[in-house]
Formats: sequence, structure tokens, C-alpha cells
Amino acid sequence: MLCACASSPAADDAAADTPPATTLRVATYNVSLYDEQAGGLVRRLQAGDDGARKVAAVLQQVRPDLVLLNEFDYDAAGMAADLFQRDYLERPQPGGGEALHYPYRYFAEVNTGVPSGLDLDRNGTVGGVGRDRGNDAWGYGLHPGQYGMLVLSKHPIDEEQVRSFRLLRWSAMPDARRPLDPATGKPWHDDAVWQQLRLSSKSHWDVPVRTPGGTVHFLVSHPTPPVFDGPEDRNGARNADEIRLWQEYISSAAGDWLCDDDGRCGGLDADARFVIAGDLNNDPVDGDGRHEAILELLEHPRVLRMATPASEGGAETARAYAAQGLVRRGAPGHVTGDFGPRTGAMRLDYVLPSTGFGLRGSGVFWPPSADPAAAIADGSDHHLVWVDLAP
Repeated sequence: MLCACASSPAADDAAADTPPATTLRVATYNVSLYDEQAGGLVRRLQAGDDGARKVAAVLQQVRPDLVLLNEFDYDAAGMAADLFQRDYLERPQPGGGEALHYPYRYFAEVNTGVPSGLDLDRNGTVGGVGRDRGNDAWGYGLHPGQYGMLVLSKHPIDEEQVRSFRLLRWSAMPDARRPLDPATGKPWHDDAVWQQLRLSSKSHWDVPVRTPGGTVHFLVSHPTPPVFDGPEDRNGARNADEIRLWQEYISSAAGDWLCDDDGRCGGLDADARFVIAGDLNNDPVDGDGRHEAILELLEHPRVLRMATPASEGGAETARAYAAQGLVRRGAPGHVTGDFGPRTGAMRLDYVLPSTGFGLRGSGVFWPPSADPAAAIADGSDHHLVWVDLAP
């Protein structure tokens, strides 16, 4: 595990739309800052990347105190994170705001692109090139670290207490959704493979952050999309159980099977406050995911009941798809990403605080097309989701 933190105090990031100092603004943002080649993101950031500029501009506008960036390629030296902070966030961007400084961050290895040495897609070969290689990695990826995660914080991270569940075996989860071959009714993976499969397609992290209102456990992940498989729905099953991991982690009955990468077992303390965040790749009512997984998390007794973050731009986009015949059941304003004419707009990104917080506001940074700010909102196919919390 690798984390990189700085000890200098946070810079004064005050802006007109910044919440009061007593409020904690927490966000998640799938930034699509990945590359198909190892080291590719570093090279792009060094050369100047338009997508990264737009992502930085959005962050400068919203100015979260604590944010998870999904799909930010991992490199062990943290060069991509350094470049993004120095050359993008700390420089005012067109359409953005004042320079934004995060003195604390956390990043670590993920499962994507890491060879498993197993024929996970059952195509008769192990590894290979391109998609064949990615399908046989512990999590789909063309190189180790693709689609990684990065946590940025204005408040100190308790790095000694961070927990990672990257290595947790899927089979360790009681009543795991083991994929079945619908043609035979038998398990899709043989026992030897099933006993080795990792649950997390990237990783699951519990990142304790020391805020002025007390320690907040930032529970972050990026479950696999429930597509790109076959009738066995192995990715749909994995997505649902990746989401369920957090449900188990925050439950009082979390058992000894739930062991982190350092061998510490059990869930989160009953009195701990947390925020679950990430691109969870599961809409409550639309798309291919097993919706019961996200609904059970949303309805967990330790998760704060709150109005769903919304945006005008998302509603505009969803209604435009509906006019073209792509009708969805979910509320148009609740969508968090635009995935093209075949899939449309869905709610995939979540910031879910625990009970014990006061809710002061929430939203999705997705301005309507007539708003000049829409020019910076298309740096990714996802949009930033934020929640303002009071201690």
C-alpha cells in the first residue's frame, strides 16, 4: 500500500460559492483521466490535457473539502497526482475559479490490469493482448493501475488507520453471488478459480480523515460495470457484491470474514461517522445492474435519508433522450452521467453520508446547455456529485 500526504496547512480556498467553514463539502467525480498505455496519463498531463483542464475547472468551481476521483490512473511514484495538482488545480483554469490546493491525498494499488494468471473469461487462454489480457486481470484493465482512484483532502488523513480490501476473496463473502452458467445451472468458474477471485475490481478503501468536526471515514470504491460479459452476468454479480461489501462493513453484524489487506478483520465501529462515495455503476431503477444492491445500501439504517442530488443539465439531457425514444424510469434530474445514445443518462455516482450529520445542501455539477459553465462540464462522461454536511 502506498499513500502520499503533505503536512503543510491548507491554503485559503475561500470563494463566493464556498460553503461556511463549519460545513464539510464531500464529492465524488469519475474524471475519465486514464490511458490505455502504462504511463500514458503522465505523458498527457505533461503535454497539456484539455480533459484534465476541464476537470480541474469543475473542481475549482465546486471546491470540495474532500473528494474521490475515480478513473485516475495509478502510478507508484504519484507523478500523475503531482502533475494534476501542480499544473492544473493550482493554476486558474478557463471557466474555473481560483487556484485550488489539496495538502493531503491518498492513493494505492488497484486490481485493474494486474494479471491473475488464470483464464477468468474462459476463452481457453490466459492473458494475451488487448481485451483478452484485460479480461484475465484481477480487475479489467490494459495495464496495472488503469482506472485507479485518488482521494484529495483539505484535512489530514490518518494514514496509519487506512484500510484496504483489494485482496479480499469474493468467495469469503457469505452468500456471495457466485455466477452461474444458465445453460447448465452450474457455477461459471470452477472451484479452483472461484477460490482465488478477488471481490474488488479496483479496491475498497476506508480512509479516515481528521476534519474539524471529528474523524470521518471516507469509504470509497469503483465497482465493475454490470455489463461486458455474457448470460452468466458475472460482472453484474460482482458489481452487486462490491456494493454489498459497504453494506456489510457498516453493519453491526460484520463478521470475521471481512478482513483487510493487513489482516485486520471486522467492520466499522458502530459510533463511527462515514461517507460512502464513488462511481458505483448501479442505477436504482434503470440499466443492467442488480438494483437491489444499491437500494439496500441507500436504505441501510446507518445511511442518512436525504434528498437525491440533482441538476438542471442532467434533467435536460435525460428528457432529450426520452424525446428520442430512450425512456428511463428514474427521475431525470437525478442522473449523474451521459453514456451515449444506446445507454442514455443514468444515476451511477453517489455520496452517501451516515446518520449523525446535518445535511446543508447537495447537487450534481451539470449546468444546462445554455449556461456558460456547461463548457467545462464535458471533461468526463460523469459529473461531479457533492454533498454539504454539518457536524
